[in-house]
Amino acid sequence: MSHRMFVAALPPEDVIDDLDAFVEPRRGADPRLRWTPAEQWHLTTAFLPRVPDRAVEPLIAELTAATSVVPPFAAALTGAGCFGPPDAARVLWLGLAPGADELARLSRRTRSAANRVGAEPDGSNFTAHLTLARANRRFEAGRWLQILDTHRSRQWTVDELWLIASHLGEGPRGRARHERLAALPLARSTS
Repeated sequence: MSHRMFVAALPPEDVIDDLDAFVEPRRGADPRLRWTPAEQWHLTTAFLPRVPDRAVEPLIAELTAATSVVPPFAAALTGAGCFGPPDAARVLWLGLAPGADELARLSRRTRSAANRVGAEPDGSNFTAHLTLARANRRFEAGRWLQILDTHRSRQWTVDELWLIASHLGEGPRGRARHERLAALPLARSTS
């Protein structure tokens, strides 16, 4: 049996609450969009669609080793973007600045760690982002990008990642249910 998992940084609760307050009045404005529930917002470094049972424990060990040498870093959600061209988008997201380069480094490290234990990550190019909404069909996103681009979170320190299992269809309204499996601390200061 295999498991669907991902490795991600989780923004702090107050950052999530602030973004949720910004997004909430907009959720019903466009029936084409399916908004990601706030409790599932995260910043993925590696998506692992098929992790074999035998690889879970070695995966946690490899990920822990990979993240433990990377120092904590500052991050803030800012800058709206989309996957697909703006006139034919499928996904709306917020970017990261500061923190995008550091998250990209963690993406390389976590994907390599997963490969070493046979938990092959997906092959998509990495973009530091938090997914806000998806559409079943491509749509013109220009207006949404302008609106979402006005949001900027407070800055916080990313000091850990999480290995999370995604159980498709087990959440509310048939969505995925996310289960935190292991905390993956970043390097601790020696001072």
